[in-house]
Amino acid sequence: MNSKAAQDSRLTSRVAAFLGRIRIVLIDTTHPGNIGATARAMKVMGLERLHLVAPKVFPHADATARASGADDLLQHARVHESLEQAIQGCSLVLGTSARLRSLSMPQLNVRKAAEQAMTEPGQQDIAILFGRERHGLTNEQIQRCHRLVHIETNPEYGSLNIAQAVQLMAYELRMAALGSGAVEKPPTDWQPVDAGQMELFYEHLEQALLDVEFLNPRQPKKLMMRLRRLFNRARPDQNEINILRGILAAAQRAAGKRQGTDD
Repeated sequence: MNSKAAQDSRLTSRVAAFLGRIRIVLIDTTHPGNIGATARAMKVMGLERLHLVAPKVFPHADATARASGADDLLQHARVHESLEQAIQGCSLVLGTSARLRSLSMPQLNVRKAAEQAMTEPGQQDIAILFGRERHGLTNEQIQRCHRLVHIETNPEYGSLNIAQAVQLMAYELRMAALGSGAVEKPPTDWQPVDAGQMELFYEHLEQALLDVEFLNPRQPKKLMMRLRRLFNRARPDQNEINILRGILAAAQRAAGKRQGTDD
């Protein structure tokens, strides 16, 4: 094999390895045809892992018809009852959103989002979330995301079909993989924990804040939303999560001792 062929082979392998970590996650999809069109958009760009959260109708003939030869992606699509199941094992969760709701979050355009995904260390998966056709992601679903992804459109007419949005994101992911040599790499010792471990941490954090009487039990959501934004931005690794949970456990023990003394 000559030098050019060897380079092409390495590039092909690298692109396939990166795209193989990407999960396209459709949530509460109403129209089965959109699922098929999404599968077609994915396959054109080399993406294969389609995850569906509580689709209204699937499988369906309309999905197969709109897939136009990407039937294999539909056959291997994973169907989940909850978003938590769909993102289990993912270290980076990106949520597509046309607009921010009650709490601002870090927001990237599709190109920057693809570049960030390309730098994600380790072998864990990367999830990209697309919400219901009319309403997008809910506030609760947005809280599961590390970053939001915004597609720049005509401000006077920003209506995108979900498959079109997937197509744009898939294209930028492929281009980021093809040009990965110029992308800045993160520290080699940084391996962020996955979404499941982050949810366990948030549960521990909320309970600890209640135990030390810092969190108002009647209005916990606003503070927890801000703390989620803080730690999703920081993206701790396993050692950092262990330290944080150790601090929480120590605070809970100390609060218990103080309460015992007061009694």
